[in-house]
Amino acid sequence: MPLACFVADQIWVCAYPVRLAGTRFEARMTVIRLASGDLVIHSPCDITRAVSEEISVLGRVAHIIAPGNFHHMYVATAQVAFPCAKTWICPGVERRHSGLKYDGVLGDVPPVDWAGEIDQVLVQGSRIMREVAMFHRGSHTLILVDLIENFTDATSNIGGALKFWFKYVLRMWNNPRPAPEYRMGWSDRQAAAKSLRRILAWDFHRIVLAHGELIEHRARETATSAWTGILGR
Repeated sequence: MPLACFVADQIWVCAYPVRLAGTRFEARMTVIRLASGDLVIHSPCDITRAVSEEISVLGRVAHIIAPGNFHHMYVATAQVAFPCAKTWICPGVERRHSGLKYDGVLGDVPPVDWAGEIDQVLVQGSRIMREVAMFHRGSHTLILVDLIENFTDATSNIGGALKFWFKYVLRMWNNPRPAPEYRMGWSDRQAAAKSLRRILAWDFHRIVLAHGELIEHRARETATSAWTGILGR
């Protein structure tokens, strides 16, 4: 699971395997370098010794983030690898991972540790999903987990069962959309639309997401289209 540079000297990504409900696909860890040189690990993969060493070459890990209530599986391995780092969680993670120790819960206001460098929005309006969307100002990068999934013909390491569902049942193949759990679970569409409009107000040029292909072109148009059902456009 090697790290790949996404934005020179600022953003790195690493895909890792996931098995869920009999399906096989990949998720993605993001590593962000702050202006201080410190690193933020967002949605960590299993931090093995090899992965730890690769990350440590880039700088000191100061923060570990569980950005969604389905993205906390390997946070504990990151804590073991980087014991001096602070751990931040999205609301809801504490219920799904009751034994996880953390330093703070994320909301709409960034902690002072990265205020002015990374903006964030706690996405409202879903009875199933919780997620903190993040915007890295320096690289103009929007960082999501499940708010957009982008499975395409180019997506590798995906099981046949999931491909069948996304292609023929959910109609999400080559068609970026929120995760099915979002689409089934919107409970307050007005609150959701308000959150999404706040995200669209950011000046992002590219999107890192957890599942499927990275979005490096027409990022704003892609996000707007993905959220049309909620935005009412």
